[in-house]
Amino acid sequence: MSDKVAEFRALHVPGDPLILINIWDAGSAKAVATAGAKAIATGSWGVASAHGSSDGENFPLDAALANLARILTVTDLPVTIDMEAGYGDDPAAVGASVARARDAGAAGINMEDRLPAEKELLPIAEAAARYRAAADSGLFVNARCDLFLSGDVATDGDALVAATLERARAYADAGASGLFVPFLADPKCIGAICDASPLPVNILRGKGGPTHRELAALGVARISHGHQPWAAAMAWLAGQAAQVMGGAEPDY
Repeated sequence: MSDKVAEFRALHVPGDPLILINIWDAGSAKAVATAGAKAIATGSWGVASAHGSSDGENFPLDAALANLARILTVTDLPVTIDMEAGYGDDPAAVGASVARARDAGAAGINMEDRLPAEKELLPIAEAAARYRAAADSGLFVNARCDLFLSGDVATDGDALVAATLERARAYADAGASGLFVPFLADPKCIGAICDASPLPVNILRGKGGPTHRELAALGVARISHGHQPWAAAMAWLAGQAAQVMGGAEPDY
């Protein structure tokens, strides 16, 4: 297991980012691995939706870990699992849940600094305690910071960057391995965070935002695609089904 964690950790290089096309099951993992991926990452939204559930830890941990086990049967690549807020009411419970992911074969996890269905972020000390419990598992803990989810970059960009870096330092001190800052597309803010973060920075790629090459130039170490591959695949499937049901031949 330690070899997979070390292999995964080494893929996080500022300026030469690890690109993760987030998947949702063994079939999608195999497709992405065949395309040349260096690692596999689940996305909680796609995983839950693919199994008839919804995001927000509504998909049970047992089911998420069973899904992870199936993914690991089709690839030898390092696999990181989106564990949302850590599946635990307190740090001890988070630690127990993350240890289960480690024992199931994960090389890393994603974990948020706000609880399911909550808009407000956890106080820094509380979030850091949860990250410490997760990091004690030995896995690569990608600490997600959601300050830009509802923040206004146009008016508060500098303040949001400063607040993100404050959390980055606290999360690094707690043992986190990476900093995930989703919902941020402003190049100036991304560059400022990458320049000062003590952790390698993960950015969520989005339409209209910086390209992979532009994110690399800003110093990003990891690029995720989130729920977008799932949404695109389902949109394609729905379109093809409508085409066939309407009497036309499918494109496949």
